[in-house]
Amino acid sequence: MRPRLLAASSARLLAAALDMTRGLLTIAACAILGACHGDGGKAPRDATTPPVVPPAASMPTASTPASPATESRNLGALPAFVPGIWSRDWIERRGQRTNTMTVRYLQTLGAFGDVRIPIDRPAFSRARSFDDLSDAELRALGGQRGFTGYATANGDVVTWHHEIDYQPDTSRDAGRLTRIGDNGMLETGLDSSYRERSRSLGQPENRFLALRVERGGRLEQALLIVGDWFYYARNRARDLPPAESLERLIATKHPTRAQLVAWLDCELSAGRIAGGSTPWRIERSTLPWREGQRLAFIDRIHADPVSGALAWTAAPGESWKLTQLSMLGPALARLFPGTGASAP
Repeated sequence: MRPRLLAASSARLLAAALDMTRGLLTIAACAILGACHGDGGKAPRDATTPPVVPPAASMPTASTPASPATESRNLGALPAFVPGIWSRDWIERRGQRTNTMTVRYLQTLGAFGDVRIPIDRPAFSRARSFDDLSDAELRALGGQRGFTGYATANGDVVTWHHEIDYQPDTSRDAGRLTRIGDNGMLETGLDSSYRERSRSLGQPENRFLALRVERGGRLEQALLIVGDWFYYARNRARDLPPAESLERLIATKHPTRAQLVAWLDCELSAGRIAGGSTPWRIERSTLPWREGQRLAFIDRIHADPVSGALAWTAAPGESWKLTQLSMLGPALARLFPGTGASAP
């Protein structure tokens, strides 16, 4: 499913502080670019401990966890061409090539986000929420796909571990990746049951950020930045019951409208930060009315214009974790100029 390894060197860090009385976490990071291999972020700290962002040179290697969900993971470095922004050209099964989905796949050195919207899905331009959709229109959203989590590699075989999944998570997601030319990638199923051709939408240019919001150890929200692209995920309140697919779940369980909305209320959105018509504009989303809108989540994040220190407003019960950061202070200040939080 999914170019260029993050390069960075030794760096100095500013200590990060935590003000629990205001529910604000602050991280300060300042790096000098050079050469390094690995995924950003050391082993996670919870909301009660001041988190520290490592310099690029101290980012984890293959033996260090890239995602805070399980500290004992043994990760292999992803193939060098995989981190980046990708769009799918086609998928081939049993000799038949199709392309029924608009796919946006963002891969950092560890965390990833993927959203897949059926090409024939109506725009629902009149809708502003689930309330504006009929029962039939709600059911039509069940064919969407998407997931976010972290990726591990064993040579050219990459496994994507789903932490948020729009569909019931029923099988291992792994494939063998091969580079095709300068901007292409081919994924082949381990059982050779499919081939999937993707093309690059742009180089990451050493611009990576991975931020996660957990509640009770469960991933609730995530924000990824790769180059000029972003990916945002918000989990549904409860995981889906086991099923072959969300469509099958809806067809067999005959949920009430309230239950159906609860199953569908999982936002996976992708867009451009500066390259769109407006900054942070959502281009594809599992919530159709979000498309064309500005990502409101970033209003909870602020970067000091001088130091580049990051701060965010954490709601009660939330644990915010910055697991990857490869940008300097001035770049962060341009990304998050808002006043959603302030450093203590």
